[in-house]
Amino acid sequence: MTLVIDEVWPRTATWAGDQLTIGGIGVRELAAEFGTPAYIIDQAEFEARCAEWRDALTGGEVHYGGKAFLCPEVVRWLDRLGLCLDVCTGGELAVARAGGIAPGRVVFHGNNKSVAELRAAVAWGVGCVVVDSFTEIDRLAAVAAEAGVRQSVLIRVTPGVNAHTHEFIATGGDDSKFGFSLNAGLAAEAVSRVLARPSLELTGLHSHIGSQITDLEGFALAARRMADFLLACERRHGVTIRKLDFGGGLGIVHRPGDPVPPRPAEVVAVLRAVLPGHVRPAVEPGRSIAGPTTVALYEVGTVKEIPGVNTYISVDGGMSDNPRPAMYGAAYTATLASRASGAPPRVATIVGKHCESGDVLIRDLPLPADLRPGDLLAIPASGAYQRAMASNYNHVARPPVVAVRDGAARVIVRRETEEDLLRLYS
Repeated sequence: MTLVIDEVWPRTATWAGDQLTIGGIGVRELAAEFGTPAYIIDQAEFEARCAEWRDALTGGEVHYGGKAFLCPEVVRWLDRLGLCLDVCTGGELAVARAGGIAPGRVVFHGNNKSVAELRAAVAWGVGCVVVDSFTEIDRLAAVAAEAGVRQSVLIRVTPGVNAHTHEFIATGGDDSKFGFSLNAGLAAEAVSRVLARPSLELTGLHSHIGSQITDLEGFALAARRMADFLLACERRHGVTIRKLDFGGGLGIVHRPGDPVPPRPAEVVAVLRAVLPGHVRPAVEPGRSIAGPTTVALYEVGTVKEIPGVNTYISVDGGMSDNPRPAMYGAAYTATLASRASGAPPRVATIVGKHCESGDVLIRDLPLPADLRPGDLLAIPASGAYQRAMASNYNHVARPPVVAVRDGAARVIVRRETEEDLLRLYS
């Protein structure tokens, strides 16, 4: 049995003997040492994807979108590879500090940053704050003046572009909680207000049109509108704007047959085609770096067959470690990873252990008919927005993240325990 789907599985994933191996280690050994469920992250894959973006955007800045998946060890990988980091809460800012990255390489996002968060960011010396509302312009200006600094800012603009993605992850249209509408004239007003504030320095403009985008049309349209707006602002105010951040949003392949998104170099070529010569480009890839790096590993607990209706394969995780299928219908694939099987396929539904009928990870997936309790299932493309969005629903402890590389494995986020859950209670 051989894995041949390069765009779905990490590049080190292969079959050795009768089991799936990742980073040179078999899943049976990983499960025995670290337990299940667990997220297995291929460090070499992660670093290769960072390098691909970095090399594609020579002369620009690659800000890894930390919301996809972040921990101090990942921050150290980014730092070593020369990437910058995009955070969007005080908690993510704290992780960035713990990872040791220079504050000047951190960009602080968020549509409702508190005064405390802004004070922490300014005091640390964060490289840039992306302002998202008129209230925040006033709030940040006061915080910066209080600290006696001139804070660099980007203005987040919603360029009125439909990214053709799920409504919950589309952010580029006029009706969005994020940024200043270009079409409504709010973005132009934001530029005027930032320039009027002595404690703020307008470094550039920012846009992000959505997530899981698999074609270049939306990127190209947004880039043209943003470049035109930047030049118009320069003419109107007699200033020079040095940076244009095009955000992230490039999708990944979750299942065989899914559309294969463009490579980073193709995205960058579209952006550079409209970029004014004096402007430094920036991008914020998150999912396209973290997503394909990680395999979620589960153990089968029960197999429940309802003749003529369905077969339910229950695993030891579920919507607490991957809420995306329940939230917006995200689709995945899986494979029997711990042994080879010659049994014919049987269509089944993989479900979690939570008290919720919507706790479904994958529907209508062909799996070997002899699948049984104790088998290990592996779900690829699990590196983005799974551990980051994981919860303790039903008081289930969140799984660990185990980094593998060249036959070695180590925990970079430990498994939660019942003691961790009880510690918060009085």
